[in-house]
Amino acid sequence: MSDKTLNQNDRSSRKNSPRFAPKGAPAFTPDLNIAAEKTTVVNLARTAKVVKGGKRFSFRALVVVGDSRGGVGVSIGKANQVQLAIQKATTHARKHMVHFPLVEDANTIPHEIIGAAGAGKVWMKPAGPGTGVIAGAGVRAVLEAAGIHNILTKSLGSSNPCNMVYATIEALRQLKSKEEVAKLRSKTTAQTGVTQPAPQA
Repeated sequence: MSDKTLNQNDRSSRKNSPRFAPKGAPAFTPDLNIAAEKTTVVNLARTAKVVKGGKRFSFRALVVVGDSRGGVGVSIGKANQVQLAIQKATTHARKHMVHFPLVEDANTIPHEIIGAAGAGKVWMKPAGPGTGVIAGAGVRAVLEAAGIHNILTKSLGSSNPCNMVYATIEALRQLKSKEEVAKLRSKTTAQTGVTQPAPQA
């Protein structure tokens, strides 16, 4: 192969490279949000459907996706393969994320809240720095993915992982910051009397 042919191949590869894109074309930028997301498989179960001639098995995956900045999503994926079920749940959870206010100084929630979903009910209370995440497996996965590092929780209902996770999401969806409370009451932040949670020993 001659040097001329090598130079032509090199030029063609450069044209297809994002670095040598034509003027006016959008530059290639990696999606940093997906790289920073935290994905956790909370529950993985095998289901069976009795059909003529035997049983048909499939898998159900409960996946939590969070950005560690006050955004978290939960979804259930079903497929004949484990990886496909996890992929479907991850994609759906990423598209339907819930965003809520965080107390940045303590990495906790702004106020006490109770969330319910089905027979599951979860109580959550803000905590000071150094407390940690006091929660069970399913609730802990949601809170850590959302970026909460200090919180007190208690399950008041069903221990089903799906109900507990969705109850946690419902509680986070109801959270409001001081500014939102003041706007609802048509008052200033000082007039509402709402304060940040005090650190607990």
